[in-house]
Order: sequence, then C-alpha cells, then structure tokens
Amino acid sequence: MSMGPSLRARVQDWLRDDPDPATRAALENLLEQAEAGAAAAREEIADAFCADLQFGTAGLRGAMAPGPNRMNLAVVSRAARGLADHLRLDVGLERPRVVIGYDARHGSHDFARRSAEIMTAAGCRVQLLERFGPTPLVAFAVRHLEADAGIVVTASHNPPADNGYKVYLGGRAAEPEGRGVQIVPPSDAQIAARISAVGPVRDIPVAESGVELLGDQLREDYLAAITALPDPQSPREVRIVHTAMHGVGTETALAALDRAGFTDVHTVAKQADPDPDFPTVAFPNPEEPGAIDLALDLARTLEADVVIAHDPDADRCAAAVHDAHRGAWRMLTGDELGVLLGDHLVRRHGYRGVLARSIVSSRWLASVAERSGMEAAATLTGFKWITRAPGIVYGYEEAIGYCVQPEVVRDKDGLSAALMVAEMAAAAKAEGTTLIGRLDELAAEHGLFSTSQLSIRVEDLSLIGAMMERLRGTPPATLLSSPVTTNQDLSQGSVETTGLPPTEGVLLLSEDDTRVVVRPSGTEPKLKCYLEVVSQMPVGATASQIGEVRARAEERLDALKDELRLVLGAD
Repeated sequence: MSMGPSLRARVQDWLRDDPDPATRAALENLLEQAEAGAAAAREEIADAFCADLQFGTAGLRGAMAPGPNRMNLAVVSRAARGLADHLRLDVGLERPRVVIGYDARHGSHDFARRSAEIMTAAGCRVQLLERFGPTPLVAFAVRHLEADAGIVVTASHNPPADNGYKVYLGGRAAEPEGRGVQIVPPSDAQIAARISAVGPVRDIPVAESGVELLGDQLREDYLAAITALPDPQSPREVRIVHTAMHGVGTETALAALDRAGFTDVHTVAKQADPDPDFPTVAFPNPEEPGAIDLALDLARTLEADVVIAHDPDADRCAAAVHDAHRGAWRMLTGDELGVLLGDHLVRRHGYRGVLARSIVSSRWLASVAERSGMEAAATLTGFKWITRAPGIVYGYEEAIGYCVQPEVVRDKDGLSAALMVAEMAAAAKAEGTTLIGRLDELAAEHGLFSTSQLSIRVEDLSLIGAMMERLRGTPPATLLSSPVTTNQDLSQGSVETTGLPPTEGVLLLSEDDTRVVVRPSGTEPKLKCYLEVVSQMPVGATASQIGEVRARAEERLDALKDELRLVLGAD
C-alpha cells in the first residue's frame, strides 16, 4: 500500500461525494499514479487532503483540483450552503438577498451557478449576473440593490491554475460603514463554522429554478455612477493605452472612458479578450516585471500619454508614464498613484472628509490631508479595513488598490480609478506637464516620499517566525545612520491603528523620518518589508536637481534593504 489507510479512506469518501465528474476523474488518475509508486502523485494527494481550504477575511482562494484543500465544486458547494446558513441562522434574516458574480477563469461560471442554486434552495433570494464581469460590479450591486451579501468567484491576479470566492456583506447583514465591504472578524469565523457544519455535499439541496438573472441594466447603473465623477469641463485631450491583462475589464473600462469623453484610447489587442490561460504573461499582475511590456511597447509606438492597466478582475489599477528624469517609460508605484489621486480629488473635485490608507502605504497622503485641513486615517492592511475608516472619502493601499467613490463602491475599484487617472493625465497635459511633473510639484510642497519593498521568500514557513523574533529581540538602533525613535510591535496594537485589531508586524521610525514596516505576507510564503524615506526638495529646484534628489532617494532605499537583510539574517 503506497498510502496510509486513513488518507486512502478520505480519498474514497471524497470520490463518493464529489458532484463534479471532472475532478473525480482527476483524483482517480492521481490515485492510480500514487498506488503505482509515483511520489509526486502521493505528495499532491497528501497536500490536497491535509486540511480544509480555509475560509477567512479574503474568502477562499487556491489551486483548482480535487480535495478539501483545493478549489473545486464540492468546496464551493459547502461554502455556499455555509454562507446561506450564516445569513439565516447567525444574522437571523428572512430570505436573505444575495448577488453573485464571476470572472472568466476556468470553473468560475460553474462555481457561481452552483452557489446560486444551493443558496436559492436554502431560502435565499439570489440574483446571478448573467455573464462574467469585473469584481467592482458586484461590490456596487451589494450597495445599489441593498443586498445582504455578495459573492464574486475570482482569483483576481493569481496564476491561471487558481480560483477564489470573495464575500461581501451588506443590507441587513452589516453595519452602515460595512455595507458592500469584504468580511472581517467575527463574520469570517462564523461563516467558517457554518461551512464546517455542512454535511455531505450529496445531501445539500440544489434548486432547479428560482435563480434570478441580472442583465445589463446593472452595468448601465454602474457606468452611470462612475462616469458622473469626472468633471465635464476638464480637458479630454489625452492618448491612452489600456490593457486588461486577459481579464474581464476591457468592455467596462472602454465604455466608461468613452462615456466620460476619453476617446483616444487604444487597447493591447493580445490582452484585451478574457483568456483564463493568460498566455502573454507569466503572472497576470500589473505589478509583476514584464506584465505590461506589451502595453509599454504600444505606448511608445503611439506616443501615448499614459498606460492604464487593470488586473484580471479589474478591481486594481496601475498607470505608467514617460519619466523625463529617467528618459524612459515606467510604472508609477502604488504609493505615487495613491497620492496623485488623493491630491486630485481634493484639489479638482473638492473632496472633504477623511483620506485613508493602510499602515504599510506612504505617509505622503497624510501630508496632503494635513495641508488641506482634512483628517488622515491609517488602518490595518486590506480594503476590508480601509473602507471602514469613519468619514472616508478616499482610500488606497500601495498594492495598486484605490477607492475613489466609497458611496458607490466601498472597495477598491480599478475602473472608477482609471477615469481619474485619465482625467489627471489630460489635465497635466493641458498644463504642459505630466503625472511625473505633478509628483515633482507635490514633492516641492510636501517633501519627496519615496517607497520600496523588500520581499523575502521562504520555503520553510518557520523562518518567517524566526526572522520576526530576531527583529523583536535585537531591533536595529539606527536606520541609515539615523537613530530609531519608534519601535512599535503592531501585534500589541499600534498608535496608528487605535481602536482596530492588532496585526502581526513591527514598525520602526527613525529621527530623519525613515520608516520601515515588517510583516508576514497574508497570501504568500514571504516576509515583506515596506520602506519609506523622506527627502526635502531645494526651493526652486531645477529638473536636474529634482532628478538628483530622486536618484539619491533610490540609493538610500537600496541601502536600507541591505541593512534589513542583515538585521533579519536573510543573507
């Protein structure tokens, strides 16, 4: 026997209960290989059955394959029934209203349809989008339709083999500031407990009718809401290159830009149509090296003003421009675009209220808020926290997520953000400058806040804990020769996050305002270090001087990375 009897029994139980013939066949094939002595097959089975895929504040996400630790129809069926039971039994709702959407990945439509049928049978009123669409459309629908919950079947920017299950609460199931926002504790634990209590998949009732379909009217309502934001009197002369990264954003992005008056828009043809295999990119994330190379090539050919890139479910937005300081095109960092958007919304659109960011994002936005007589908020990482900031009018995180209309979509929305990127680029062009030029102006006013990241990937997860322990036990006395004045253990609660739950991490701040936040990644086997240095611009600095300040800041960030590698023992 090549596998233990306990594992083999779990595999056989799964085979009897799996409603999907494709994953049953895949598991039977793996089982044959394992019993024939294939070590890789044994390892895959062992990992797929070592635990249940965990339902947390990001819902579910994982590789599509058979087994309880993978994404498949059986796991999704249990999740759908567990969410329905949470709404009915924990929240106490009569006929909860649920909106369900999905992207164009392999399996997404089947997962969404089965979820709709199961939740309908459980007594929910379910409205299923009749075709795939961007994640912000569902976040919008939860608020717009006053739904009690929303589900999006998507793995966002994960590799092609993955899929996921994102959950929003709203209506009667959430407090006002949490309507249309991703779940947070204790809801995640309550839903997870209900999922665990679901019996065999074959016993879950599945409705044969009663699922309502949401057609194009929802998209029209969404487009009307986000295209109301751009100022109709602002310039529109700007040449844009757009890529949807093989995702579902092209149709809605182009429609929104066109309706807002941005007509000189050119798509990257090879990446415009949804393709679940993502053939032109190694990793479908605009932040990854090489991901927007095709867009940059097109931008150079067309002499475009800006590149706008969406991740596959279009909830995140990136922008690239020509940087005169470097003499080349480059992507704006998430922090650079974050402060540009915040400043633009305050100056051009008169936003008044709270400007929110995650604690690992740049403090540049807080400086903009202070100079504008507004309040700044720093929250725990993730939009489930950012958009819960009381009084929020704008929020962002450094991982290219932006919320520019929290009363419309209370989550990151790459489509409404794209409209603001287009408006900013057109306004800058009309003023004889660029988005880089606008950043230089902000640097002259507030100082230059330069950010970077150091990610330390590990194979042994215990190394992350060891590095965090080393950092806490022997923290650095200086950062770039400047004395450390603040050493905040975020797991004990943070001054920056008063009133919010503690989080695993350490924040260091030096006398010269250099800042480091070190925390484990929530989705990958990485320790992530978020770095920020602040530089003052000379009064009346020339373009050459500005370039020199930027170059020195990048050198300081590189030196800071080297220091941290030594402190963490990562060399």
